Amino acid sequence: MQTTFTPEQLRDPGIARANQILRSCVHCGFCTATCPTYQVLGDELDSPRGRIYLIKDMLEKGRPADAKTVKHIDRCLSCLACMTTCPSGVHYMHLVDHARDHIERTYRRPFGERMLRAVLAWVLPHPTRFRLALLGAKIARPFAGLIPDARLRAMLAMAPRQVPPVSRNDDPQVFAPMGPRRMRVALMTGCAQKALNTDINDATIRLLRRLGAEVVVAKGAGCCGALTHHMGKTDLSHQAAAANIRAWMAEQQAHGLDAIVINTSGCGTTVKDYGHMFRNDPLAKDAATVAGLAMDVSEVLTKLGLPEGAPKGIRVAYHAACSLQHGQQIKTLPKDLLKQAGFAVVEPADSHLCCGSAGTYNLMQPEISGELKRRKVATLEAKAPDVIAAGNIGCMMQIGSGTGIPVVHTVELLDWATGGPKPRALAD
Repeated sequence: MQTTFTPEQLRDPGIARANQILRSCVHCGFCTATCPTYQVLGDELDSPRGRIYLIKDMLEKGRPADAKTVKHIDRCLSCLACMTTCPSGVHYMHLVDHARDHIERTYRRPFGERMLRAVLAWVLPHPTRFRLALLGAKIARPFAGLIPDARLRAMLAMAPRQVPPVSRNDDPQVFAPMGPRRMRVALMTGCAQKALNTDINDATIRLLRRLGAEVVVAKGAGCCGALTHHMGKTDLSHQAAAANIRAWMAEQQAHGLDAIVINTSGCGTTVKDYGHMFRNDPLAKDAATVAGLAMDVSEVLTKLGLPEGAPKGIRVAYHAACSLQHGQQIKTLPKDLLKQAGFAVVEPADSHLCCGSAGTYNLMQPEISGELKRRKVATLEAKAPDVIAAGNIGCMMQIGSGTGIPVVHTVELLDWATGGPKPRALAD
């Protein structure tokens, strides 16, 4: 794709990166075949190729974002299926992230939308605030029909029936391995996950310790920054990311780390991109080190080696989170681990398509998200599984709200198969 940025524009590192990405696009349209929003809406501007044209026009002209561009960029899930499909290697993620930053800086949204986005940015990355909000939503849920805004109704619907008690395992501390130490890892405990489902981190810690890992919850680490990053709130996202970089580098320099384990794949995609996010920052070297240490829990478990398990007689439908299969290009490891542990694993049709969760997308775009959820649940249920497994809390909440089949994190099943407790969702 030809571009016409001026030398002055290209002195901006963000524009220079956007130019590099735009020039790699050859207009082939392969991305339209795997774009969920294009599948649902059928509008070229709601495909990656269409959005690329909108972004190119906006950035080349150096103009503020307009309502049309904002509408179609906001509809993007950032599922990154287009990056998996693209034969030219167009790094759409960095391009759309830059576009969102530009939108946030140059476009004034309607008052209600500004307030809604501000509340989400203030609440979701902070577990205590989020926990209080979930309790409030639980109280307000019976009155959801009186609320005219579909986005607010979606927020109430997202709240779990029971908010789990705080797990003290999420506090900064060190967990000794069971047996000889084979690895020393930091566990990213996250933010929203700590309020929505404390069983995931608990199971991860038990499983890693059982396989010989010393597990550290580093003081000062918290939200990865993904939620605000995808809203275009760059300053907030970089503040959160910088806190993590400093916390994990302090641990790395003091005692050494073999990996930073991440069990929420949306966070994993972001942390693995810290090197790019901070490439022009004094933290660049440390950010690149942290990004290099970041590993999905399935990668670490594969390195440690999971013991072979006897057949369990349990049929597991594996849902591949977009941030894992497209963002991190991890496609087979979770399935291989489940099979190794003795589970019968099946995959739904169109497993490359998003479930519609996508961070805050199911709250901001409830109609499109709801249609994607309906399609995903139908393909999962068609496999007649006993349980659905996923590696991302957002996907678990999204799918779980549309089916009666239990939905658990992959590590919960692997923990159970190797001596841990039965997952709560299966015990109920």
